[in-house]
Amino acid sequence: MPTLNKIRTALRGDQRVIPADPSLRRLRTALTVFFALDGFLFAGWVVRIPSIKERTGASAGALGLALLGVSAGAVAVMMLTGRLCRRFGSHPVTVVTAAVLALGIALPPFARSATALGLVLLVFGAAYGGINVAMNSAAVDLVTALRRPVMPSFHAAYSVGGMLGAGLGGLVAGRLAVTHHLLLLTAVGLVVTAVAGRVLLAHPAPRPPERTPAVRADAPKRPRPPVRGRGLVVVFGLIALCSSYGEGALADWGALHLQQDVGAGAGLAAIGYSVFALAMTVGRLSGTALLERLGQTRTLVAGGATAAAGMLLASLAPVLWAVFLGFALTGLGLANIFPVAIGRAGELTGPGGVAAASTFGYGGMLLGPPAIGLLAERFSLPTALTTVAALAAMAALISGVSRRWTRGVRVG
Repeated sequence: MPTLNKIRTALRGDQRVIPADPSLRRLRTALTVFFALDGFLFAGWVVRIPSIKERTGASAGALGLALLGVSAGAVAVMMLTGRLCRRFGSHPVTVVTAAVLALGIALPPFARSATALGLVLLVFGAAYGGINVAMNSAAVDLVTALRRPVMPSFHAAYSVGGMLGAGLGGLVAGRLAVTHHLLLLTAVGLVVTAVAGRVLLAHPAPRPPERTPAVRADAPKRPRPPVRGRGLVVVFGLIALCSSYGEGALADWGALHLQQDVGAGAGLAAIGYSVFALAMTVGRLSGTALLERLGQTRTLVAGGATAAAGMLLASLAPVLWAVFLGFALTGLGLANIFPVAIGRAGELTGPGGVAAASTFGYGGMLLGPPAIGLLAERFSLPTALTTVAALAAMAALISGVSRRWTRGVRVG
């Protein structure tokens, strides 16, 4: 018994020392910067979509098809980025894709047709999909090394970056041409990538801390995930998809809805996404306390219901303040659905579950905007945006039902 107590004390001591490692602190700071940069650049692009639409003269349907270039490029690269990370490391891939993302954001203003816009968005989408896979891979390694659940802080940084990018876009929308604005974002992106990238390139991805030989010898082998567990990963992947569908739809179509259907000016229309991003940031920063109070299932159900009500208000209300309120409620509701769903998938089947559910989630974010465009062409943009409410309600329903399915299913 004394020997066992010594082992436990030693392990607890390791957990206290590892997070204090200066190199890990620097890596965490650098990765946080990259997550924030990703959100900043993406939001800077989406708030200027109305201006790009005007320059190209594209209809809602044609714009939706052009935005499909982002989805196609991202999905194609997501399938390859994992292999690139395994071969070259997640840190170099993060730096390279960040630089390409910064360069790619300058291309859309030079497109003079919807077809040309779709082609240049292939580059932007490829970089966006690549950096998200690479950053999350690097973050998973770091979280394991830190032995602390700090992943939500990275996604909160993405939200903060999105809020800042949208806020800046709102300030300059009426004063700075879209070409100059996006070129400015390119310069900022390249500078930040150069500074933060030096830290990533100077430090390889941390390896998980090794256990003592005594503990390793007694450790049971990880069982192969049961079929039921793998099926539940798909369920939580669908929940993540329902959430990210709404995030992508508001990113690409929120400003246009405010400008076209509510009559807001370019500046106020751009601020709309900032309201959504701020609410999502607040929701993610308070997510831990919410989970401790409500639990995972109730958090998912409450979030889906809140987002559904908020998006119905935002899509159908005829006045600006009501739409802003709807955006805020939608952001609060969607904030923790994606992280909780990904976390539950990881609890069920380990890292493979995280990867599978994340693929569903990012697919919803990237494929949602083109779907909104096609529906807006056939019906109207407000009607198309109600699908965000429908999928949020579906996420709440699936979350409530899945509670019975997950009882007794736990791997590793």
